[in-house]
Amino acid sequence: MVQYNFKKITRVPTGKDFVDIILSRTQRQTPTVVHKGYAINRIRQFYMRKVKFTQTNFHEKLSTIIDEFPRLDDIHPFYGDLLHVLYNKDHYKLALGQINTARNLIGKIAKDYVKLLKYGDSLYRCKALKVAALGRMCTVTKRIGPSLAYLEQIRQHMARLPSIDPNTRTILICGYPNVGKSSFINKITRADVEVQPYAFTTKSLFVGHTDYKYLRYQVIDTPGILDRPFEDRNIIEMCSITALAHLRAAVLFFLDISGSCGYTIAQQAALFHSIKSLFMNKPLIIVCNKTDLQSLEGISEDDKKLVDEMKSEAVKTLVGQGGEVRDGAEVLLTMSTLTEQGVIAVKNAACERLLDQRVEIKMKSKKINDCLNRFHVAMPKPRDQKDRPVCIPQAVLDAKAKEAAKESKKKLERELEEENGGAGVYSASLKKHYILEYDEWKEDNMPEILDGHNVYDFVDPDIMQRLEELEKEEGLLQAQEDDEVEMDVEDSMTPEEQKELIEIRKKKSILIQQHRIKKSTAESRPIVPRKFDRERKFTSERMGRQLSGLGLDPSKAVERVRSKSRGRKRERSSDVGGDVMDVDGGSNKKMKRSLSMSRSRSRGPSKELVAGEGFKDMAMRTKAIKMSWDSGKKRNKEARKGEGDRIIPTLRPKHLFAGKRGKGKTDRR
Repeated sequence: MVQYNFKKITRVPTGKDFVDIILSRTQRQTPTVVHKGYAINRIRQFYMRKVKFTQTNFHEKLSTIIDEFPRLDDIHPFYGDLLHVLYNKDHYKLALGQINTARNLIGKIAKDYVKLLKYGDSLYRCKALKVAALGRMCTVTKRIGPSLAYLEQIRQHMARLPSIDPNTRTILICGYPNVGKSSFINKITRADVEVQPYAFTTKSLFVGHTDYKYLRYQVIDTPGILDRPFEDRNIIEMCSITALAHLRAAVLFFLDISGSCGYTIAQQAALFHSIKSLFMNKPLIIVCNKTDLQSLEGISEDDKKLVDEMKSEAVKTLVGQGGEVRDGAEVLLTMSTLTEQGVIAVKNAACERLLDQRVEIKMKSKKINDCLNRFHVAMPKPRDQKDRPVCIPQAVLDAKAKEAAKESKKKLERELEEENGGAGVYSASLKKHYILEYDEWKEDNMPEILDGHNVYDFVDPDIMQRLEELEKEEGLLQAQEDDEVEMDVEDSMTPEEQKELIEIRKKKSILIQQHRIKKSTAESRPIVPRKFDRERKFTSERMGRQLSGLGLDPSKAVERVRSKSRGRKRERSSDVGGDVMDVDGGSNKKMKRSLSMSRSRSRGPSKELVAGEGFKDMAMRTKAIKMSWDSGKKRNKEARKGEGDRIIPTLRPKHLFAGKRGKGKTDRR
């Protein structure tokens, strides 16, 4: 876990913003109105509350700033020195000290003015003391404006610093500028450090992470270092020196043996000897980079001597740590980040060396005895003189060999894509990953499996033809049944009825054919009203002729059609009372009007008591109707549709849009 996360530090407001925030909060969250009837004691409490509230807010804000910024004496020495290099320790401490002094001064001012407010003898005196107290607090805050601005700049810069854990497994890359450090970290981690063909492309520390033997390692890319006195080094170089001095890590010193970085091997060797004191008690590996441009064997004799001297110094540091010397194999390695030759070997060697050193340190610590007491290694006693080495069955070895051969033959999708025309031409088949009982099933067009069977195996290719045959057979059976029914009916009919039946069937078939012709020509033709029937096809006379042609009496049907077409002028014996039937003729205009209006009039309330309504007599019924009308008057005045209507006519009620907001919800305004 990373202990130092500077991204969580709260933003530091400027002096003016600080004052606005505090005074706005005081105005919003304390009472603002002093009424005439207040006693002097209550007025004093009113203004004392404002002064105390303002002081509390200032104290909380300033305390947050002081507590969230790290104290250089309490954090890890690496971060302490890094912050000193970047921001100057003295200026940083001075700014935080001024914030702390301002906090104490504001507390003292509040205390003094609260004491004076206790003896305020009038409203004017109390208000003047409150204004003076808040004014002095704001003056103190404005004086520390430069310190607040400085701390805000530091906060923004610290938020951009990488999250480095000083206590975890770390690999540190150092060397001259432009020797391939950033390219190496990009190869072994997922970091994306900018790589350019000029010096000092990397101007700060960059962090990446890699895995080795199921353990996570932190890889740090440092800016380039030049061989010059300590006092002349700039901030960029001092970041690298700080990391080398304080982080317990495996150090990879990069050496450009091709000279393409702009510095000779002699200059790089001089830098190595000048900073070798920083490599003490750290696993050190010298990495000869850019072997694709110049091999280690092809350099001059003088350069070879310099490289051998560096190798011997690295071996001395290894011997000083109690490690083993393996002919310099672990101390001097070659690689090329361009061709990636030797990159993984360098990473593995650094991780292995660091892991060995950390294990040795833990073995020498006092805590190891507590751990060893928990382990017990059981060693079997020999039962005879026979030697029984570890044996792996031949079948297991053969299976492993087959699996390895299969893995080596297995082609990647990228290789298949390149072989089959490239991107846009080759389409990867997802069916080959299906898990089916047989591999031949994978390429089926419809591989739907049900109960272990392929559904497509049960689909008949001639299903449509068989369906037509079934429909024909069903039609023949239906026709046969209809003929049988008709034969039974015709046997019981007279000759005249049989002739009429033949005529009706013939007419029915003609109507069906006409209907089909109409439907085919105008499928969605609407019904035409009678008044637009210009050709007069649909008339009562025509209907009478058709019915006569069928041998039926059309007189009653024609009378019924004519009586309906008369409309309002016909007598309405059902709607109007019996008195209307006694009127002679239709000359009375008033009676005609009453007849025509009787259709649209709604029936009034019944004047008779209906059984089952629950009323004792007509008086009770009338009273109930009146009460129901009265109960709806208020609702009607409020323009409500019914009892369930919850409409609010006043969209901006005064109690929600006037006065002060409390400490609770503030979403009403």
